[in-house]
Amino acid sequence: MENKRQTLSRPLASHLRHQSMGAPSSGASPVLLARINEKKAELANLKELQALSAGLADQMEMLEQKLSTLSDGTEAVAAVLSNWHNVLRAINMASMKIPKPKDTEEPEAQEESKEEVPLPQTLVRIPTQHAPTLLQQTGSGNAATE
Repeated sequence: MENKRQTLSRPLASHLRHQSMGAPSSGASPVLLARINEKKAELANLKELQALSAGLADQMEMLEQKLSTLSDGTEAVAAVLSNWHNVLRAINMASMKIPKPKDTEEPEAQEESKEEVPLPQTLVRIPTQHAPTLLQQTGSGNAATE
């Protein structure tokens, strides 16, 4: 009797093995097939979501790099703007020291007086951090010409 049980259980086990391997069998229930198809569609959607998420992460990293560049640029603009009032003040001081020509009735005399008007001395600001290298360059330039 034990032999009979073993022979009966073997075909049953192979029958179950075929179903678990994913081979469609005619005995599979339509509910299970529908659920398998649903899970396959869900897996495909999850893979697509994963790919889209990776793309979004890459775009966010690029955005982070661009924002850091923008931040650095903003700091540079802020430094220029903070110094802008000094530039305007220097221009104002220089323009106030220019002597204004007297009004003359002759246009030729006006042109001559414009040519004779002394211009203010040119203002140049050299950062002190570059002063030693500039002095060395001018010193070596003078030595080369002599």
